[in-house]
Amino acid sequence: MMRAMRTLKAIAHNLRIEAHVAWLAARDPGLPLVARLFGLLIAAYALSPIDLIPDFIPVLGLLDDVILIPLGVWLFLKMVPADIHARHRATAEAASARPVSRIGAALVALIWVTAIGWISLWLLEGHFS
Repeated sequence: MMRAMRTLKAIAHNLRIEAHVAWLAARDPGLPLVARLFGLLIAAYALSPIDLIPDFIPVLGLLDDVILIPLGVWLFLKMVPADIHARHRATAEAASARPVSRIGAALVALIWVTAIGWISLWLLEGHFS
């Protein structure tokens, strides 16, 4: 049981690192625009506290975390040259040792809520009929 927990923690840590690599690499001017946009989308979703499918929905709520994020990160990293990946992986590993920012998480949540509010108002005003 303890070995399985260590394995799951290692997988989760690696996924967090690779999502951070995606974020860093997506901002690298050496990548094509399509790859950069895809990377930003994947990284924003992976690092966001808000999920497409809420975690409280049994089984389905965890599918995005278990399938969509790893698949998206894997696809994006296939677009990134090895030298760019290695450079950003080293940066992401170093950043993982730093403390977590609760203020940063609150800001991300505020951005998501604001965006959802604006889109909702836009839809309610009949712009998308």
